[in-house]
Amino acid sequence: MNRPIPKVESPLGLVAGGGGLPRQVAKACLESGRALFVVRLKGFADPEMAEYPGMDAGLGEFGKVFSALKREGCSSVCFAGAVKRPDFSALKPDLRGLTAMPGLMAAARRGDDAVLRRVLWEFEREGFDIEGVHSAVQGITMSEGVMGTVRPEARHAEDITRALQVARGIGELDIGQGAVVADGLVLAVEAQEGTDAMLARVAGLPSEIRGSAEMRIGVLAKAPKPIQDRRVDLPTIGVTTVHNVATAGLSGIVGEAGAVLVVDRAEVIEEANRLGLFIYGSPPTSRR
Repeated sequence: MNRPIPKVESPLGLVAGGGGLPRQVAKACLESGRALFVVRLKGFADPEMAEYPGMDAGLGEFGKVFSALKREGCSSVCFAGAVKRPDFSALKPDLRGLTAMPGLMAAARRGDDAVLRRVLWEFEREGFDIEGVHSAVQGITMSEGVMGTVRPEARHAEDITRALQVARGIGELDIGQGAVVADGLVLAVEAQEGTDAMLARVAGLPSEIRGSAEMRIGVLAKAPKPIQDRRVDLPTIGVTTVHNVATAGLSGIVGEAGAVLVVDRAEVIEEANRLGLFIYGSPPTSRR
């Protein structure tokens, strides 16, 4: 009797930026028995990523990266972690990188999302498939409904709706992926500084408009940019996000279910419960 030959996944090429997300992708690969090769982006990847097989590479070293990934048998590539827009004049590209620079610089004039799309195009042009973090790590996205024991109250409904509208609105303009609303007032929107810096700004506002540990009001909303390729750069929350939301005096976090990454999910829920914050996954836009 002929038995079906089990499908063997090719090694995953992980292009690692900063933060805890690349570590979670690497951990998921190890737990599933999938081989892994990490491209640690210089100046961005955390030092702990050096414990995984891989290499260090600069942002302009496309040829070096492509050659290594092909040598390791990686047909799929996953991008994970924070990477800030580079100063193109300071990059030191290799020969293959030089051919990519004109397209990347032209894309940069149209915004960060255009740059990402161009990077993906360069990898796909070399024959690689792009694998989203949510495909590489099962269960990493925000689930629909309440995550944890703390539930949003009726008084939070309008802030949840408005914050999501604002987050999606700035996403349409390729500005950012987050917004804070309290009692109907937009306190902050995320731009190039990122979520943590935005929340620090909110924490510096008068407590009468942002709430406090004794009387929390307002929400942080995270939403993907409508124009972005969802295989990369989905909005992300983690334990630090929860702590910063608490410090800002907010009541909770809301995001689009299936479209927001939750790094270290169990720890995030545990901290939100401990601090009395809700985390709520709104139904996807396709079902609204």
